[in-house]
Amino acid sequence: MFDSPNPELDAHGDVVVRKRRKGIYILPNLFTLAALFGGFYAVVMAINGRFDLAAIGVFCAMVLDSLDGRVARMTNTQSAFGEQMDSLSDMVSFGAAPALIAYVWALKGLGRWGWIAAFVYCACAALRLARFNVNTAVVDKRYFQGLPSPAAAALVAGFIWVATDLGIGGKDLAWPMFAVALYAGLTMVTNVPFYSFKDVHVKRSVPFVFIVLIVLLIAVINIDPPIVMFSIFVMYGLSGYLVYFWRKAKGVPTSVISTSKDEPDEMGLH
Repeated sequence: MFDSPNPELDAHGDVVVRKRRKGIYILPNLFTLAALFGGFYAVVMAINGRFDLAAIGVFCAMVLDSLDGRVARMTNTQSAFGEQMDSLSDMVSFGAAPALIAYVWALKGLGRWGWIAAFVYCACAALRLARFNVNTAVVDKRYFQGLPSPAAAALVAGFIWVATDLGIGGKDLAWPMFAVALYAGLTMVTNVPFYSFKDVHVKRSVPFVFIVLIVLLIAVINIDPPIVMFSIFVMYGLSGYLVYFWRKAKGVPTSVISTSKDEPDEMGLH
C-alpha cells in the first residue's frame, strides 16, 4: 500500500521513495528564542540607560533558558539543532549581554582596564560553554565544572540591579564592577565543582513541607527582589569554592570528571 494513490515512478517504472524533509521543533525553540530576546533586550535597555530593565532582561533570559531543555524532554522534542541553538542563545544572553551592560554602566570609565574586564568575562563565557558541550559525556551530572554561565551573568546583572535600585551610579562602582566581572568570568573556566541540582527530580512526590518552603522563598524574594536575588547568587557563586576546599581537606577527589552510572540523565543549564 502506498501513502499516495498515484505514487511517483522513475524512468524504469520503479516507485520513487522521497525522504521526508527534516524540520525543527517549535515549542522548545520558542523558549530558546525568548531567552535570546531577553539578552538582546538587556543590551538595548543598557544602551538606552535603563540598567534596571537590562538586569531584569538577563534574569528573564535565565529563567527561560532553564525551561527550554525541560520542555524538550517533557514533549520528547530534543534535537541537535535545539542544542546548538541553546548554546548560541546562552552566549548572547549570558556572555555578550552582561559584558556589554557592565561596560556601558561602569567599566567604560576605566578606559583600557574596563574593556579588558568586559572582554575577559565574555571570552570566559565562550570558553565555558564550549567546554560544557565537549565534556557533557564525562562530567558528573550532579556538579557543574566551573560556575555555570547563567549564574555568572546573574552576579554581574544582579550587582548592577542592586546598585541601580539604591540609586548608586556606575561611575562610583567602576572598580567593584571590575572585580565582579573578573571573578564571575574566571570562575566560569575553573574546575571548581558547583552543585547542579540535577539529582532533584521534579516528577517525584515530595513532602508537603517542601511546597511550604517554596512559598516562603517566593515571599522572601518579593520583599526586595534585587537584593535577595543577588544575595542568592553570591552565595551560590561562593559555594563551589567551599565544596572544593572541603573536599581538599577531607582528601576527597575534587574533579567532577566522572563516568558513574548513578548520575542522573537530566541535562540542565550550561
